Parts: sequence; C-alpha cells; structure tokens
Amino acid sequence: MKQYSVILMPPAQKDLDGFSGKFLSKLENIILGLYDQPRPHNSKKLSGGGSQWRIRMGDYRILYEIDDSKNLVNVYRIAHRKEAYR
Repeated sequence: MKQYSVILMPPAQKDLDGFSGKFLSKLENIILGLYDQPRPHNSKKLSGGGSQWRIRMGDYRILYEIDDSKNLVNVYRIAHRKEAYR
C-alpha cells in the first residue's frame, strides 16, 4: 500500500492547537492514520464534487482533500460541526 504525505494547513493547525488531553491525542491518531489510509471506514466524501472528505469525531469534523496523483492529503479544517462547513 502506498504512503501518502499529510499536510496540516495553517487553519487546521490553529484548530488543533485549541485542543488538549485525550481528545487531542485521538485527533492526532486519526490524522496520523491518513498517511496509510486516506479513506478510512468512518470517512465520507463531501458532496459538491472535488476530492474533499470528512471524518466525524463526536461533534467535531476533520476536513481534508486527497490528491491521489501526488499521494497527498491536505487537512484544511478541524472544527465543531456547526462551524465546519462554513
């Protein structure tokens, strides 16, 4: 299985910096899992075309794009579900 590069965009890094404790380590484990499996079983493709995906973690969403041609995953947002899709 091919390895993907995962890039945490500045807004996602800022979102991640706001978390702590067990929740932070769960988020980090999910993001680290994207290196080997960019489409885990709990991920969903977002409507509207493109290559945008989301992983649900409680009331929070990890939003990212997959570029298979470059083996690249761009995590662009980690936010509460009320804020995530704005």
